[in-house]
Amino acid sequence: MPDININVEDICRVEGHGNIVLNVKGGKIEQLRLEITESPRFYEAMILGRPWYEVTHITCRICGICSIGHTAASLQAVEDALDIEISEQTLLMRQVAFFGEILQSHVLHVYYLVAPDLLGAPSVLPLVETHKDVVLMALRLKRLANDLCTVVAGRHIHPCAMKPKCFPHVPKKDDMAALRDRLAASMDDYAASVKLLQTLELPDMEREMEFLSLHHPDEYALYRGTELMSSEGQRVAAKDYRQMFREFVVPHSHAKHAATERGSFMVGALARFNNNFDQLRPEAQQVAADLGLEPVCMNPFMNNIAQVVECVHATMECMRTFDELLDMDLELEDPTVDVKAGRGVGIADVPRGQLVHDYTFDDEGFITEANLCIPTNQNLNNIEHDMHAFVPQILDWDKDRIRLFLEMLVRAYDPCISCATHLLKVEFV
Repeated sequence: MPDININVEDICRVEGHGNIVLNVKGGKIEQLRLEITESPRFYEAMILGRPWYEVTHITCRICGICSIGHTAASLQAVEDALDIEISEQTLLMRQVAFFGEILQSHVLHVYYLVAPDLLGAPSVLPLVETHKDVVLMALRLKRLANDLCTVVAGRHIHPCAMKPKCFPHVPKKDDMAALRDRLAASMDDYAASVKLLQTLELPDMEREMEFLSLHHPDEYALYRGTELMSSEGQRVAAKDYRQMFREFVVPHSHAKHAATERGSFMVGALARFNNNFDQLRPEAQQVAADLGLEPVCMNPFMNNIAQVVECVHATMECMRTFDELLDMDLELEDPTVDVKAGRGVGIADVPRGQLVHDYTFDDEGFITEANLCIPTNQNLNNIEHDMHAFVPQILDWDKDRIRLFLEMLVRAYDPCISCATHLLKVEFV
């Protein structure tokens, strides 16, 4: 078996820059690591000393794809610390915005970044010629998701209308009704997506692993959850997330890794699917069955199928939520907040997994401590373990095929894609 040296420079779809280094000699792996080389951005330090009413609009800039997710987790942390109760109206409006972000992100990833791999194209652009219907479908679904976020949250990126306690505006019912009709129509596109995916094949790889996600007793946990849940059976209150996993640094990465007592773990759509399958909408469960996805699935490539399942769930739940809002007498709410000292933790299960915002405020409402746990960072350790399991299975393949499947494994986790292009450049040294 020939020696193999692979250097992947500047991996796309991880926030910033990263490399994959693989050295194989005599059929044995000597080096295999995922290097995250982006310079630290110091958001936790940036918000120290900032007042309670500014922190959400700062932290939502961490990511242009998960901006509403950061907003949601941040708002929960602020409200937890200051003992703010939100109304049913505010809860429903936030959930609509969150469903919009799930759809935004999953559609972007599955159709623009994964579909070209499965359809034999180097990027989405050649698909305009070969699979125009798929591209048009992706554009329709992405535009709908963007419009959902804009109508409710003010902007589809960096929302300006999601504030502590309440919204500063009330969406027009005509706009919500129109979006509700478009959501219903979009189910035809998801049905077409299922038919397309049934003709395609994802890599067959399985590795026993642990899955972490939020859990809520009454719903498929996305915007909120009462506890963190492990596929190994452990559960802790959301505020006690440090009892579930710990973060640590490694020499080859500027991004933190994470582990439970068992070791590495996976977060994201597949983790939520495995842990909370019974709470999915029946329509989403049927899509999973049609695409051969059953809990508990140990194939990380099936994360992309779980994302399609969640798109159907989010679409149906968003329609239901609009129905509730349309039946309500919506009104502007009192934004007054009583400031006090305290610690608050907010966790939202954003497209890429559980996102933690943890703030401590002084008596005047200024932040004295902050901790943010990003889903992509939580997945990095597991990606490396997947690579160690996957690479020995493909060492006898030609270099082009090894390159493609390494790219696909990274893409399966849907790392942060705010500054990404489709292709991942792999160099064989």
